[in-house]
Amino acid sequence: MPKFLLSILFLCLTSLVWGQESQQEKLEQRKAQILQEIRENESQLQSVKKKEKSAVTVVMLQANKIKLQEKLIKTTEKQAKVLGNDMYINQVKINKLKKELEILKEDYARMIVKSYKSRSEESRAMFLLSSENFLQAYKRAQYMKQYSSFRKMQGEEIKSKSLELQDYNGRLAIQKKEKQKIIAEREKERLALEKQKKEQLRLVNAIKKDKNKIMAAIRKKQSETKAIDRQIDRLIREAIAEANRKAAKDGTATGGSSSRIALTAEAKILADNFRANKGKLPWPVEKGFVSLGFGKQPHPVYPTLVINNSGIEITTDGGAYARSVFAGEVTNIMVLSPVNKAVMIQHGDCFTVYQNLSSVSVSKGDKVGIKQNLGKIRTNSEGKTVLKFTISQNATYNNPASWLYNM
Repeated sequence: MPKFLLSILFLCLTSLVWGQESQQEKLEQRKAQILQEIRENESQLQSVKKKEKSAVTVVMLQANKIKLQEKLIKTTEKQAKVLGNDMYINQVKINKLKKELEILKEDYARMIVKSYKSRSEESRAMFLLSSENFLQAYKRAQYMKQYSSFRKMQGEEIKSKSLELQDYNGRLAIQKKEKQKIIAEREKERLALEKQKKEQLRLVNAIKKDKNKIMAAIRKKQSETKAIDRQIDRLIREAIAEANRKAAKDGTATGGSSSRIALTAEAKILADNFRANKGKLPWPVEKGFVSLGFGKQPHPVYPTLVINNSGIEITTDGGAYARSVFAGEVTNIMVLSPVNKAVMIQHGDCFTVYQNLSSVSVSKGDKVGIKQNLGKIRTNSEGKTVLKFTISQNATYNNPASWLYNM
């Protein structure tokens, strides 16, 4: 293969390795996050069991643990795949280096033999003296000098490539051990998942006799949730209308509608900054795990019952506080029920809402910064401390999982 093609191949492989290493690092971070969520979920599960709370709560926490375990297995499988790709790329490099070394050594051997045959001073002198003129003699002397330098350079190149080959062989050996470790972890996680699914089935069977009562309670809660969603949706639209009225009065922006904010220059900067941080926003709690995801999904206990969530629910420790995920302005403090308060923050044409607070530490009109304390999260009668968090662009709800870091 021509040298320039080998060089291009080497550059491509190097770029792939950099990309794979970056991906492996991200997967390791994601894995650490999932393991932390599993630990926190397990802590909540044990706490609820000790306090002999609702069997449904135990089942839901157990179901969430199963989901987290499944995520962990998928992440581990991705790690194994990325590592396998790394190993393949390193093996290609090893094969390439071996081939190059083989060619270099053959050339070097031929050069040594040729040098040996012409090693005597008489041979060199005769080579110079047999020149037809001074210019030819000079060129021959330069050739002999360059020949000697080239031989030395080839020796150095062989040494360099031998060390490089040794380095890649070492990397490959480490990667093989790492892959074996990941495969063992995946098997351990798979067995743990099977055990958890059996436990879940046992728990579900234990509460079957109360199915009608439990289903009625779930539907009632869903009805209350929908009423709260309608209330928040109305308040978001009111905030949009107010922002548009203010912009029209000041003449700073046009083009708004009942479901879309007409951005002023200042609001546009904030909105652009907020959107630029999609996937990088901090969690609205210091620690916790997602106990209910976004959108339509089967209920964790009764799969035939479909629930719709306008945001995500994050279960955290008792006494925890909600915190702002980005800088913005508090546009509303809502009392959704006697025990449920919420804070709405505007970020240009985006809104974040933090529900299920027992107390609030900000006021309407306040400018808040990133990770600023907004209020204490309420702990319910079942011992669960859950924050409901929503993100909307204008009046359209988004999946917070695509906005928050490492989710």
